[in-house]
Amino acid sequence: MGGLGFANWAYEVEQQEKELGVFFDTIVLCTVTASTHAGMIAGFAGQDRPRRVIGIDASATIEKTRAQVARIARHTAELMDLDRKIRDDETTVLQGWAGNHSGIPVESTPEAIKLTGSLESMIIGPVYEGKSMAGLIDLVRSKDIPSSSNVLYAHSGGQLALNAYSGLFR
Repeated sequence: MGGLGFANWAYEVEQQEKELGVFFDTIVLCTVTASTHAGMIAGFAGQDRPRRVIGIDASATIEKTRAQVARIARHTAELMDLDRKIRDDETTVLQGWAGNHSGIPVESTPEAIKLTGSLESMIIGPVYEGKSMAGLIDLVRSKDIPSSSNVLYAHSGGQLALNAYSGLFR
């Protein structure tokens, strides 16, 4: 059921795109328990324009997380009565920024937090968003996300955890 909320979110994004005259061809988010990511996949699958929904793994259990995203996306699509099946290639969960343990920042995490704060005044935490933002930064630098892309970063919270990790920033 959690996927349905973010399937609806995908339709809100579509409406806001029309109002703003923009199209986000790439959505990037942190993926751990999967329902946020899965709901987005299902919601965007019901729209006319193709886009990439990229989950950056912060679970440190990549295969389990990928399988869970795919399962929940398919179940959410069924609940929505989507007129097609979710394809395997629609589930993108990338690894490389989680480290060996969920909740433990890696070297790129505080760097991403500092850069995002200084450039965008956006506060992100070290457990989830710091890792996914590090992934987004690397994907842009490597040109896996082309400079011509319109990227929407989905920030799902986590700022409160920042206080517990203040030692990273001294």
